[in-house]
Amino acid sequence: MDIPHDKARLSLFAAARVVARRDFHAILFSRAFFFFLLGPLFPVLVGAMAGGIGGQVQREAAVNTLALAMAPADNAAMLRARERLAPQLGQGLPTLTPAEQQIAPEEILKLTGENYAAVISGTLTAPVLTGPEGPIAYWSGPVALLAANAAADTPAAYPAVTRSPTATSVAAARSDRIRTAQAGQLLLFLLMMLLAGMVLSNLVEEKANKVIEVLAAAIPMDAVFFGKLFAMLGVSFVGIAVWGSFAALIIALGGDALPSLPTPALGWPLFIALGIVYFAMGYLLLGSLFLTIGGMAATVREVQTLSMPITMMQLLVFFLAAYAITQPGSLLELAAATFPLSSPFAMLARAAQFESLWPHALAIAWQALCVLLFVRFGAALFRRRVMKSGKAGRAGKTARRAA
Repeated sequence: MDIPHDKARLSLFAAARVVARRDFHAILFSRAFFFFLLGPLFPVLVGAMAGGIGGQVQREAAVNTLALAMAPADNAAMLRARERLAPQLGQGLPTLTPAEQQIAPEEILKLTGENYAAVISGTLTAPVLTGPEGPIAYWSGPVALLAANAAADTPAAYPAVTRSPTATSVAAARSDRIRTAQAGQLLLFLLMMLLAGMVLSNLVEEKANKVIEVLAAAIPMDAVFFGKLFAMLGVSFVGIAVWGSFAALIIALGGDALPSLPTPALGWPLFIALGIVYFAMGYLLLGSLFLTIGGMAATVREVQTLSMPITMMQLLVFFLAAYAITQPGSLLELAAATFPLSSPFAMLARAAQFESLWPHALAIAWQALCVLLFVRFGAALFRRRVMKSGKAGRAGKTARRAA
């Protein structure tokens, strides 16, 4: 007995799995994907090298040495005063170096081989600071303090300050966690914008060579969209794993020299786990919109024209979620957490600031529902505009007869 055609078709889940496996292997083992992985590493290397060189230049350019051009006794008193005040003020004091020649301060600043920010001359009761406007404005206060202490020329008695450290305060903890929230949002946004474009390019390519019509004739269009989305998500995780390994190597080599972020409210393991989930949800949401755009567009130029509003909207929702960090519990934060495209950013920031878990369960369920609705809408639009009209419609009918 013949099996009816509709019963011979794969289920939605099985068909999506077939498409996902096909796309995942086709992209993962392509040369283009290898070069795509290397692409972001070069700007990072160049940025790290430029930052290191720039920091070295700034350190070498920063001058905190002042020349002493006073009487020998006054010079010695100024040096003793600096030695007494150094334990209390530390880096707030300039480095004092007696001038080798008793010449005019303007000539001392012109000496080759020396690197003085300014020159101290005059007397202890009437010091004169000669140099450019910026350095003398910056060092006038410390020089006055040194001269006053040197004029007394007696060891001053400084009261001992008893230290009573605390682990943190509410204001300090909130301020620190905002930094972690901002860093998490920025990383999430950069990864999504960098990786989500693969969904659109893959669909446009298969639409151009009529592969998508053949797939749509053999399996449900919803399964095609779901399969492509999850295949691209898997490929994105491979890319993130490669870039994450590279970042871990840099952190291991950099050690304490690299800046560290405060611990989020939920702790690093749970925060990272939620970050992965929110990346997946945000990627699927943005990818479903890109699939819808690919279904509506007939040419690459139309794809670029239609995708621009989505990209601009993604920037706007990112700014909305970033601004909502400063207003926890407000209507603005609720709107950012509810709107599907900004919800992953807003909820990741909430994971850095607050310890409650139940809002994340609700947000993830809501985002998953929105992914389902977006995919079904995009698939229906693709069937209506492509599979039932024009050349694409005739190709779809031919593919159905062949299937």
